[in-house]
Amino acid sequence: MRVALGILNGALFAVYPFAVYFGLTRLSARGVGLVLAGLLLPSLLLRVRGTKREHLRAVLPLPLTVLALVLIGAAFDDARLVMSLPVVISAVLLLHFGGSLRGVPIVERFARIQSESLSVAQVRYCRTVTMVWCVFFVLNGTTAALLALFAPLALWAAYTGAGAYVLMGLLGASEYIVRKARFREFGAGPHDRLLARIFPPRVTDASVR
Repeated sequence: MRVALGILNGALFAVYPFAVYFGLTRLSARGVGLVLAGLLLPSLLLRVRGTKREHLRAVLPLPLTVLALVLIGAAFDDARLVMSLPVVISAVLLLHFGGSLRGVPIVERFARIQSESLSVAQVRYCRTVTMVWCVFFVLNGTTAALLALFAPLALWAAYTGAGAYVLMGLLGASEYIVRKARFREFGAGPHDRLLARIFPPRVTDASVR
């Protein structure tokens, strides 16, 4: 059930901008909103069914917000509300990453899954990377909102459906390279072996002996 739900949600979010573009060039915002609501409702029901009752409060806000925006957009025949999903997702991710800065940053949590022992420098680095992602979500959400309000529909669809994901990938790849160059800790994968050639591990007294 969880696998099916994850695949369904991923597919919906991936095709959402293009579905909106296709719909708004052929239908009214009301028609597109009703169609999207019909597509989102099964995902929401599956999420409710596959989640324990005590976890629903953490799981339901995002899909309920998306469904509400789509339905309100349909009720008022307002395309801007139908196009607001990327802004909502950026806002939710910003709250998630930014809120973690009050305790253990979310990037540090991911890092500790791979290695429980992190140096002081690595802990500070994880906090900095979390802040960088917060800035990205602010810029990404702002860009999506401005495009929805003032840009042609095709440009909004191109950015939210492809451009934003490309930028996320570039940011993630850049962070990975910076991390490897700074801490010189490499795994056994081909990409790590390549980076180890570019950024050779530092020689310590222990390694020399």
